[in-house]
Amino acid sequence: MPELYPYAAARVHAREPLLLGRQQLEQLLAAKTYEDCLKTLRGFGWDGGDTAEEILTAETEKTWKLMEELLPDPELFRMFRLPVDFNNAKAAVKSAVTQVQPEGVFLPGGSLAPEALLEAAKTGEFSKLPDWMAQPMEKARKLLLQTGDGQACDVLLDRAALEEMLREGERADCPLLGEYAELFVAAADIKIALRAVKTNRPSSFLPEALASCRSVEKRALIEAARDGMEGLCRYLALTPYGDGAEALAAGASAFDKWRDNRVMSLIRREKANPFTLGPAAAHFLARQNEIAMVRMVLSAKRNGLDREDVEGRLRELYV
Repeated sequence: MPELYPYAAARVHAREPLLLGRQQLEQLLAAKTYEDCLKTLRGFGWDGGDTAEEILTAETEKTWKLMEELLPDPELFRMFRLPVDFNNAKAAVKSAVTQVQPEGVFLPGGSLAPEALLEAAKTGEFSKLPDWMAQPMEKARKLLLQTGDGQACDVLLDRAALEEMLREGERADCPLLGEYAELFVAAADIKIALRAVKTNRPSSFLPEALASCRSVEKRALIEAARDGMEGLCRYLALTPYGDGAEALAAGASAFDKWRDNRVMSLIRREKANPFTLGPAAAHFLARQNEIAMVRMVLSAKRNGLDREDVEGRLRELYV
């Protein structure tokens, strides 16, 4: 597989001119109406459907198709499919236990078929699923049957997703994937603590909800949350993410923007690493960020939001 990395790096570098830059985003923002925005987007080659959702789905599928062409082993980028897999697991467990027919709740793009997840949740037979999914799904199903607490079920599976993300990062033969997984989980833990402070969750919530990662010490984060926002920001300043303390104080949206910009900083250096998986992973993450920004602009146009408000939420781009 490593022999494919220089080829993969060359292919994604050749596609960099096709990535949207700030100028293209400005053109989208300048469009007077939602329909004008879609027309401008199609002019950039984003023409995979009639609606915004169809277009964005088509662009996501294009990105995955490129990765599959470059790197035939689907396990290499499995960590990027984990959020979808665990979202679908939550939907499957709730649907099976409540006996409500699932409609429009499963997301595309996971590594596990939603039908397989639903069948396992209905029958309680999880042996056909991989261990990383079978064990937490079985626990979640049991918990929901015993307590009827859908929120506790979500917390259990969300934590399992974070822990599996960390394991994927540790297994990956690519420093970027390890660093990305660590940042992803650390930022998720911090946001969970922020929500707990904002919503006055009971003291039992954080020990159950937080994953354990190297850069954010779980016990210290729980202690910090007891002192509210001031405690969280004070603790964050002592971690490798100290530059995110100001964003955290501004709220979840600002912290999300800080995290996404940090990812962009992380992946830009991979342009100079043609003999690793890094350039392909960087291109994938750049595309994810790009699609998210276009989604944000389209949503703003559809809902009549002010341009200034949208500009303040836009992230840095890869190019």
